Amino acid sequence: MKKKTYPFIFAGKKQPFARSVVAGDLVFLSGMTGRIVETGELSSESFADQMRTTLDKIRAALTEAGTSMDNIIKMTIYLKNASDSQEMQQIEKEYWQKYAPHLLEEPPSSTLIQPLSLIHPNVLIEIDVIAIMAH
Repeated sequence: MKKKTYPFIFAGKKQPFARSVVAGDLVFLSGMTGRIVETGELSSESFADQMRTTLDKIRAALTEAGTSMDNIIKMTIYLKNASDSQEMQQIEKEYWQKYAPHLLEEPPSSTLIQPLSLIHPNVLIEIDVIAIMAH
């Protein structure tokens, strides 16, 4: 099976892990957060802003790998506050309507976890994704 990796450049520095890995027909994304790739700063303290930034980064990484959000098959979502889950679902639905309408009819499997902490104290959400390659 062929494997292709895409580097994760964060705040101008190459990270010791890949942004995404394509293995056969599967695409694995590293966890994405609401931190801005170019600067490392949070998009804002707002959950909604961080969620949208996270989804934008997922969309960009999938496009770079040669697929799209419509091909997401599994999401693992880490929420700092489980109380944000309803807002998360609403933003996700709006995002799917705009960028991945197929997911409204055939949503990916999903796991929601509330960890003790995330990578940075002000990060409110992190999502990792498995998708299939577009055919």
